[in-house]
Amino acid sequence: MRKILSPIGFALGLPIVLIVIWYVATLGATNPFVPKPVELVQEFGAVWFGDRFVGDVVPSLWRFAAGTTIAIVLGIVLGIAVGLNRGLRAFTEPVFEFFRALPPPVLIPILALVLGRTDGMRISVIVLGAVWPVLLNTIEGVRATDSVQTETSRSYGIRGWNRVRFQVIPSAMPQIIAGVRQSLPVGIILMVISEMLYATAGLGYSITQFQRQFAVPEMWSGILMLGLIGYAVSMLFKLVESRVLRWYHGLKDLENAS
Repeated sequence: MRKILSPIGFALGLPIVLIVIWYVATLGATNPFVPKPVELVQEFGAVWFGDRFVGDVVPSLWRFAAGTTIAIVLGIVLGIAVGLNRGLRAFTEPVFEFFRALPPPVLIPILALVLGRTDGMRISVIVLGAVWPVLLNTIEGVRATDSVQTETSRSYGIRGWNRVRFQVIPSAMPQIIAGVRQSLPVGIILMVISEMLYATAGLGYSITQFQRQFAVPEMWSGILMLGLIGYAVSMLFKLVESRVLRWYHGLKDLENAS
């Protein structure tokens, strides 16, 4: 029982303390721009448990899922190809460094002109921002493949796709996963920004509309919804990471124990 309750206590301890501090600090407060915890929870249920969930939250989740999935797949495939080829790496590195330095939000007006105010434009913005952490971490992970493992693979005649599948990808997987972890919050940020500028539905659009209508509690409830989505994405990622990198964490535990 203690093993079950201790993680729950550590996970909920700080949020409960912060909510208590927030509740005490807003007792008797009359500032309309600072919500109170109980009122915010009531507003959250009234705003988001209904048609607005289907009309705004679901489209945002779809754009985020599509954009980050494309970015992850594209980053891994390109990263493996570039990481395995020294000449291709030297050829593409200046271009990668140039585009990586561009803040993705500055591309939104250009993409809106080219693709229009469509979901394709919003998904493209997410892809162009979220692909870089995965791509660069995959390149570095492939480059750092153990030379002894490479020589062993050659000795046993393991080449081509079989080498990529059984040696390169498992060896680079810790860094690939690190890149995926960095790309997820980037995807959420760009989802919101693209919806704030060119959308007629979505969380970013709703938060902007609430702000323009001075509906402050509703605006805060949208921010709370974004935080909860980010937390859910983080928990889902940890679950996937624990499965994919089980061998890696076991190896680290053995090294730390020795």
